[in-house]
Amino acid sequence: MTMERWLRLLGGLFVLVGLGLSRIYSENWLILSGLVGLSLFQSGFTNWCPMMVVLRLLGVKNGK
Repeated sequence: MTMERWLRLLGGLFVLVGLGLSRIYSENWLILSGLVGLSLFQSGFTNWCPMMVVLRLLGVKNGK
């Protein structure tokens, strides 16, 4: 899979996990969903997000 697909997959997973944990444990877990959303939003303008660094270290290639 490409970097972009991994980013969408993991972003959606983290948002859903944050929502689920906020329902089960504490509303403070909504901060996780907010941070992921904010990171994805800023990556739309800058074409960079912190998860890209992690994915590159794991050997994921760009789709270009």
